[in-house]
Amino acid sequence: MAGSQDMFEAIVMADERFHGEGYQEGYEKGSSLGMIEGRQYGTLHGAKIGSEIGCYQGFAFAWRCLLHGCTTEKDSKKMKVLESLIGMIQKFPYDDPTYDKLHEDLDRIRGKFKQLCSLLNVHPDFKVSAEGSGLSF
Repeated sequence: MAGSQDMFEAIVMADERFHGEGYQEGYEKGSSLGMIEGRQYGTLHGAKIGSEIGCYQGFAFAWRCLLHGCTTEKDSKKMKVLESLIGMIQKFPYDDPTYDKLHEDLDRIRGKFKQLCSLLNVHPDFKVSAEGSGLSF
């Protein structure tokens, strides 16, 4: 009788053991796939942000060269906003993905860029696509 009870207990315990092993195996596989997917998403999203910031920086440097010799009051206001945008871009934390105000700073840079475009009477369109990213006018 004791032998049949042990066999029954082994069957019940096997079900629990296989359930636990399956859970652990699934958890490990899910964690691994989640890590890979998260890394791919982070790389793509970081590249988009970097491309956007790079376009703003190139735009600002080009306009700084164009406005360099201008001395009117209107141009000095444009230069002030332009220098402010360049300063914000240079302070942007490119290498710190854990920076808690990253999106806030990015929104400020976008706002300053729009302000500058309005002052310069330029209507750019920033696009990110499979072919690349950039500004068009």
